[in-house]
Amino acid sequence: MKEITVKELKSLIDNGTDFQLIDVREPHEADIAAIGGELIPLGTVPQNVDKFAKDKQVVVHCRSGKRSGDAIAWLEANHGFTNLYNLKGGILAWADEIDQRVQKY
Repeated sequence: MKEITVKELKSLIDNGTDFQLIDVREPHEADIAAIGGELIPLGTVPQNVDKFAKDKQVVVHCRSGKRSGDAIAWLEANHGFTNLYNLKGGILAWADEIDQRVQKY
């Protein structure tokens, strides 16, 4: 599985790169802390496969990287995606390394 660090993600954002950011956490988690992106909770990924771009880089994140990794593994195995990147360390790493204002939970 391909991974991207929070520093690499910040660079994509800062450079205006055309990519998709997807958050697979639950809505109540996104209310606590968010870094942008489209909210598609892990349990709804099978019903929302069409919302994942196939023509550009897609960064998938969660709190720590576990659920996003599970989502990517499922999408790759069942739908042939090759452009998905797991955010290593998730939003916790973002809060530690990029923006300390993001609340950890």
